Amino acid sequence: MSRLVVTNYVSLDGVMQGPGHPDEDRRNGFTHGGWHPPYADSLMGEVMGEGIARGESLLFGRVTYEKMASYWPFQPDENPYAAVMNGRHKYVASRTLAEPLPWANSTVLNTDVATAVAELKERPGGDLVVLGSGELTRLLMEHDLIDEYVLAIHPLLLGSGRRLFADGGMRTDLRLVDSCATTTGVLIARYGR
Repeated sequence: MSRLVVTNYVSLDGVMQGPGHPDEDRRNGFTHGGWHPPYADSLMGEVMGEGIARGESLLFGRVTYEKMASYWPFQPDENPYAAVMNGRHKYVASRTLAEPLPWANSTVLNTDVATAVAELKERPGGDLVVLGSGELTRLLMEHDLIDEYVLAIHPLLLGSGRRLFADGGMRTDLRLVDSCATTTGVLIARYGR
């Protein structure tokens, strides 16, 4: 049986929208994009990379998948993340994408996503890792499918933007599995069920 692990960058006030660059995600007039890079350091790269590498496969929502597919296939093999991102099997939850997908090892989940993910979890193997994919993550929360959260909590209040944990979610008790702080004050915390 596989575990479902959600891995995300979040601000201290829970915003996950547009961490990478200013134009990454401007939905709903979001103007704070690109908040993560000033906080990146080698420890964060190492810890987050190890977590992604533990995953046997990746799971994305459509928006995140398209962003990743426009970047990772074009990275050199020397990039330590490229082999993992390009080599792992990728599942994408989408009602609009159709196979074949351009990024190697990608499969569309265009049926009942919660049921499809529950079936993927029943297979033997390593972790199924969700990166970004806020809408998908909230759907997985609603169906109680997430086994672990790996959150890189940035010492930053954005005040607006799409939050990982939106109002109206169900109560879920978690336990701290592991944590470390980076040189830039980011707390990387693993929470399990």
